[in-house]
Amino acid sequence: MKLYNLKDKNEKVNFSKAIKLGLGRKQGLFFPVDLPKINIKEIEKLLKMDFITRSSNILEYLIGDEIDKYELHNHVKKAFLFSPPKLVKITNNIACFELFHGPTLAFKDFGARFMAHVLSYLNQNGNNKIITVLTATSGDTGAAVAHAFYGMKNIRVVILYPKGKISELQEKLFCTLGKNIKTIAINGSFDECQQLVKKCFNDEILKNNIGLNSANSINISRLLAQICYYFEAFALIAPEKRKKIVISVPCGNFGNLTAGLLAKSLGLSITSFIASTNANDTVPRFLRTGQWKPNPTISTISNAMDISQPNNWPRVEELFYRKKWDLKKLGFGSVSDYDTKNTLLELKKLGYISEPHAAIAYKLLKNQLKDNQFGLFLGTAHPAKFKKTVENILDITLPLPKILADRADLPLLSYNMLPNFSKLRKFLLDI
Repeated sequence: MKLYNLKDKNEKVNFSKAIKLGLGRKQGLFFPVDLPKINIKEIEKLLKMDFITRSSNILEYLIGDEIDKYELHNHVKKAFLFSPPKLVKITNNIACFELFHGPTLAFKDFGARFMAHVLSYLNQNGNNKIITVLTATSGDTGAAVAHAFYGMKNIRVVILYPKGKISELQEKLFCTLGKNIKTIAINGSFDECQQLVKKCFNDEILKNNIGLNSANSINISRLLAQICYYFEAFALIAPEKRKKIVISVPCGNFGNLTAGLLAKSLGLSITSFIASTNANDTVPRFLRTGQWKPNPTISTISNAMDISQPNNWPRVEELFYRKKWDLKKLGFGSVSDYDTKNTLLELKKLGYISEPHAAIAYKLLKNQLKDNQFGLFLGTAHPAKFKKTVENILDITLPLPKILADRADLPLLSYNMLPNFSKLRKFLLDI
């Protein structure tokens, strides 16, 4: 698999190099040189396979022979060794595609675990040097990455997150592990955390001395793994409903939407997508006005989407350009906290307990779906991860899944830091 740097198209690397580097020169994202398309007959065969086998085939098709197919299948099997996604009917023409049945109860388990297994494998088959995985999280990435890499030899993880701006249970899930997992509560916004990560990747001494890598959705391995569950969604939908599929994606850093668009590029017959955001509406305003004007980040009850400068948007634009798709046909919208709360109540009346991120995707899907279409909205996290918020809005008591209950009373092991690059740099060089 060949990839090029979106900010320096002369820089071209293979998949192994891209996963190890994370970012290219000038903090550029890597993007596939080839955009293959699977024919209809092959897709029909794929949809009849079990989730693991199908995912292995899709990833082999994308990555090529850089990783032996038996090794790749083994890594996919280990990475996705948890309950597969579920399709839950909400109305006659809308269903929730639940992606939160993994070990940290969020969709990011798929990408983070695949990356962890493949990166560890490539490192062991290379020089087996120390790798430092540095990532920023607005909530769920941190837990998925921390648990995916926990205890792995020669890999240490440093996670930055905005202090006081993720849910208490989200924080407990990844800030209580210790060992090779270091967590830093930054007194600022997620965008400031993300800027610190980018500055680190611009520092040649850091990159060379600590083996810097990123596990955000900027790492191409995570995006490739996420493509797989879009195929699973189609496999779960009755064949007669597959012709007019609209998928509403809760968007923060826009990696999940990018993966869905790549699945469409591969040949999955998705009619359209809806980019669903909260009040941090940089992309909806851009699609409406043509002007890219990020506002200061606003804290909302859908905190994992509190991002004003989404990293993956350049990949979305590049894909639309390469495929000659019309960006004006991408659905979009933003939802206030007030409307999010009312939507959670609406879903409860329909017999479904959700959480704020999925509720936003549902509201925009319901508003934009046409009569002859079938809609999916992505359930990206378990409601219990936002226990207090959901309980207060819906006036219910949510039982805690075991993984959350086991960590709820453990002490936080996080360091506290101002959004200061010099201090972070020293921390990274000293660990």
